Amino acid sequence: MLNSIGQFAFIDNYFPGLTANQIKQFELLPALYQTWNEKVNLISRKDIDQLMERHVLHSLAVAKVVRFNDGAHVMDVGTGGGFPGIPLAILYPNVKFYLVDSIEKKIKAVQDIVLQLGLTNVEVIRGRAEEQKLKLDYVVSRAAAPMSNLVSWTRSQLISGQAGSLPNGWIVLKGGDLREELHAFGKLPELYTINDFFPSEVFEQKVVVYLARQII
Repeated sequence: MLNSIGQFAFIDNYFPGLTANQIKQFELLPALYQTWNEKVNLISRKDIDQLMERHVLHSLAVAKVVRFNDGAHVMDVGTGGGFPGIPLAILYPNVKFYLVDSIEKKIKAVQDIVLQLGLTNVEVIRGRAEEQKLKLDYVVSRAAAPMSNLVSWTRSQLISGQAGSLPNGWIVLKGGDLREELHAFGKLPELYTINDFFPSEVFEQKVVVYLARQII
């Protein structure tokens, strides 16, 4: 098992120039998830030794597609164990993140991890995305639901505009054959191959799907 410094190297290689506090927060993740994963099944047991690559770095692929401006508001739908929301919140300390999930035991774990990391830009919400009354610039998610569901649940909360390097919209981590899932959207979604950002067999057939709010 890699120690926290060794695991952190995955992040440091692709996101140089982090502050000392951000580095500390990333380095704390393996121990925090190891502890909580013994109580709650946040991630697959077989993945815990590869947390930084399979979960943290995977989450940060969102940041290779869209750079959020300070003051942006982002919802993570079906956050589960806090992915992609927690890694993105570390990377963007001046962006407000809402981590939403309906499973109480996972929400309690995520709340504690956020507290232990000292993330003041995160609000953890137990509930359903469609029940929230927020004004959002972006929605992120990691294979929590079909794209059509994510759009339906959050369209009314997602405002038009541009609070980052791309117009406001949905940025979703997906894998496998997406032709059927995205068929209803025609050619509107943009797909970015994660292996282009982070070359690794771990990310084969994994993509980031981006869909702009202004065209939906």
